[in-house]
Amino acid sequence: MSSIKIINPGLYTTIQDLGRFGFQQYGMPVSGAMDEFAFRIGNILAGNWQNTPAIEFTYTGLTVEFQNSAHIAITGGDFIVSTDKGDHIPCWSTLYIEGGTTLSISSILSGCRGYLCIYGGFDIPKVMGSASTYLRAKIGGLNGHLIKAGDEIPYLPQEGVPPSRLLPKAFIQKWYSSNSPIRVIMGPQDEAFTTEGIQNFLTGEYSVTKDADRMGYRLSGPPIAHKTGPDIISDGIAIGSIQVPGNGMPVIMLAERQTTGGYTKIATVITVDLPRLSQSIPGNILRFIPVSIEEGHTLLKEFYSDIDFIDSMTYKSNKKYYSIQVKNKTFKVIVEEI
Repeated sequence: MSSIKIINPGLYTTIQDLGRFGFQQYGMPVSGAMDEFAFRIGNILAGNWQNTPAIEFTYTGLTVEFQNSAHIAITGGDFIVSTDKGDHIPCWSTLYIEGGTTLSISSILSGCRGYLCIYGGFDIPKVMGSASTYLRAKIGGLNGHLIKAGDEIPYLPQEGVPPSRLLPKAFIQKWYSSNSPIRVIMGPQDEAFTTEGIQNFLTGEYSVTKDADRMGYRLSGPPIAHKTGPDIISDGIAIGSIQVPGNGMPVIMLAERQTTGGYTKIATVITVDLPRLSQSIPGNILRFIPVSIEEGHTLLKEFYSDIDFIDSMTYKSNKKYYSIQVKNKTFKVIVEEI
C-alpha cells in the first residue's frame, strides 16, 4: 500500500473533500474544504476527480515523507515549499516526488490555507458520503481527529502519470485579489437593521479577529445597529451568512457552521469570494460591497467555467514558454506571465 508519513503536522491539518451534503436537516454541518477553488484545482493538477480527498493544512509547519514515488499538487496560499534534496517546489503545478523524499512547507508569504493533493487520492473511508473531517463530532478523515505526527496516510496508486499542468497566475489574480471588497447579497434579514447600521456595514472596514476558524470568522469594526434586537426564530444558515449578534459585530459563517441560528443575518458572501475570504488571517481588513442575485449567479457560472477550462488544459514546456493545449487549440504563454 502506498502512503505518506506525517513528520510535522503543522497547526491545524485535516483530511477534507467538498463536504457532507444532505444531512443539515439532522443537524450535521457540511464541513469540507474551506477554499473550494484551491481544493478543486489541486485535484485537477494532481490528475484526480475534483472531489478526491486531500490534506488541508493551515499556516505553516507541515512536513511529510513520501514512502513511495507520487505525483502531487500544492495549492492555496503562497507557501515556501522545499524538499530534503534541496529542491524548491512551486505551488499550483503538477509535481513528481521520488519515494523517500521529505517535503516541508516551512513558511507562508500570504494567505493561510493550503491543500496537498496526490494522484490517486488519499484512501479515506467515507462517513455519510464524505471523507471530510468534522472535529466537533469526531467523524471523517483519520478517525475524526487532526492529523498528527507519525500518522501514515494511504493513497490509491494509479497507473500511468497525470498530465503536466501549471496554473497561470492570471487565474490566481482573478479570484484572489486582496484589494477588492468582499461581494455580498443583502439579506435575508437586512430589514432588521437601521439605516446607519447598514451604512456602517457597507462603508466601514472590519478586521478579522483571533476568533477565526473553520466554523466562522468574528470581525471587529463599526457596530451594526438593529432596529429592535438581534434575535429571530432560528432558521437555516448558508455558507457565507453574516450574522450580527447583540454586540453589533458581524460573524461570517463558514464550512463548519451550525445548521441553524437565531441571530439576524445582514448579508451573505457570494460563493466566488469565499476562497479569498478563507485565506484571510487575523488582522486582515475586509470591506463589503453589495451585488444582485443575478450578478452573483453570473459570477458563479464564470467561476465554474474557469475551473472547467483549467481541467481541460495540458502543458508542454521549453525554456521560453509553456504550450497550453485546450480542446485541440494551442496557445503559447510566456514563462514570465505564469
